[in-house]
Amino acid sequence: MGQLLQTYFPLVIFIGIAFVISAALLVSPFLIAPSKPDPEKVSTYECGFEAFDDARMKFDVRFYLVSLLFIIFDLEVAFLFPWAVAFKETGSFGFWAMMVFLAVLTIGFIYEWRKGALEWD
Repeated sequence: MGQLLQTYFPLVIFIGIAFVISAALLVSPFLIAPSKPDPEKVSTYECGFEAFDDARMKFDVRFYLVSLLFIIFDLEVAFLFPWAVAFKETGSFGFWAMMVFLAVLTIGFIYEWRKGALEWD
C-alpha cells in the first residue's frame, strides 16, 4: 500500500497546487478590482454602436467587412504556423501549395481594398 501512495503522491501535490492556484484566481478579482460602477462602465456595448431595441434596425455594413478582413488574416496566420514548422518535410510541393494559398488570400485582400473596405469615413 505504501508503494501505491508513493506513486500517486506527485499527482496529489499537482492537484492540490492546481486547486490553490484556481481558487486564488477566482477570489482575487473580488478582492483587488475596484467596484465603483458608473453608467458608462455598466452600459451595454455592441459592435461600436449603442444597443438598440429592434433587432431589424439597419447598421453599417463596414462592421461585417472588418470581420471578413480579420478572418482572412487570421486564417492566413493559422495556416502559416504549421506550414513553417513542417517546411523541410513538405518540399517544393508544400512551398508552391502555400504560395497558391497566399495568392488567393492576396487577391481577396486586393479586391476588398479596391471596393473600399479599408476606408473608414
